[in-house]
Formats: sequence, C-alpha cells, structure tokens
Amino acid sequence: MIKKQKKTGDVKKEAKNKQKFKFFLDVKKLSKDVCSPEYILDSDVGLDLRANENVSLMPMKQKAVKTGLKIKIPDGHVGLIRDRAGIISEMNVHTVAGTFDPDYRGEVSIMVVNFGDEEVEIEKGMRIAQIIILPVTKVGIKIVKSLSETKRGSKSFGSTGIKEKLKAFNKLANELNNKKDPEYCG
Repeated sequence: MIKKQKKTGDVKKEAKNKQKFKFFLDVKKLSKDVCSPEYILDSDVGLDLRANENVSLMPMKQKAVKTGLKIKIPDGHVGLIRDRAGIISEMNVHTVAGTFDPDYRGEVSIMVVNFGDEEVEIEKGMRIAQIIILPVTKVGIKIVKSLSETKRGSKSFGSTGIKEKLKAFNKLANELNNKKDPEYCG
C-alpha cells in the first residue's frame, strides 16, 4: 500500500505541535467535513467542539447535538464538557455538564439547554462547547464514624460571604425604612 506523502506545511505543523504539547488525543472524524477540536488561543485550556448538525432548540428545552467526533481520553484523565461564554451571552444556551471517561468510544454529543425566551438555531460548524482534559486521582473509600471539625463545618451554599453581605444589606434597609424624612408629611 502506498502512503500519501505529507505536505511540507503539514510536516512543519506536526513538528511545532510535538514541541508544544505533552500528549495528544486520538480523535476520529466520522466524516470528512467534521471540524477537529481546537484551541482558538494559545492560552485556552479547553478545546472548542463544534456542532456537526443543524438543531432548532425551543425555550426551556434540551437536545443532544452531535459533534461527528469520537475521542479517546488518555488513561488517568477525564474529559469535562464546559460552556462557551459566547453561546451563553449571545443565545442563552448552556451545556449540561458532561464527563467523558477514558473507556468511552462513542460519538461525542453535547447536551444543550435553551434558557432563553425564543427558539434558537444551532448551525453546523458552530462552536457549542469546550472539552477540558484533566488528570484524575482515583481514591478508595473508608467509612468512618465522624469527620474532623473545620471552621466552615456544615455551612452550605453562600457560607463564605454572601449571607453576611445580605444580613448587612437588610440591616441597612431596615435603618433607612425606620428613619423619618422631615420633608415627608404623613
């Protein structure tokens, strides 16, 4: 079998990438016109994923959008799906968090939800999400009778400042409501 010769530009690009990245994702395109995952800026931590189909999304509805890609996540890592700021701010469409394990070999589909008031159109080729590849540490489980005490303890949502700010705001509002305006008759 004769292998197709690489173009000079491809060889240079491949050499540059080997210097830039510590490892590579194995990505299979399910058709020739599918866009590869890509970092748009050198400082990006997430690879942008694009829709491989046109999808209409009604308000408060969710759908899975196909990317036309299969991705092998490296052993000891996880692929996490995250929102893209542009699709949130421009269309009010969010991704539903996704976790891709190293042994998954199916097509990557992105679950999206329209939180807007109008129908939105997701077009083929549109950047809809990003995947962040992170190392993971597997842990064992040890059942215990108690946990060590901490300053936070069992305080939950808003425990690191919002409740105190809300309390101070309510106190100020009460003080303002209780003051009499000398120019107000009544």
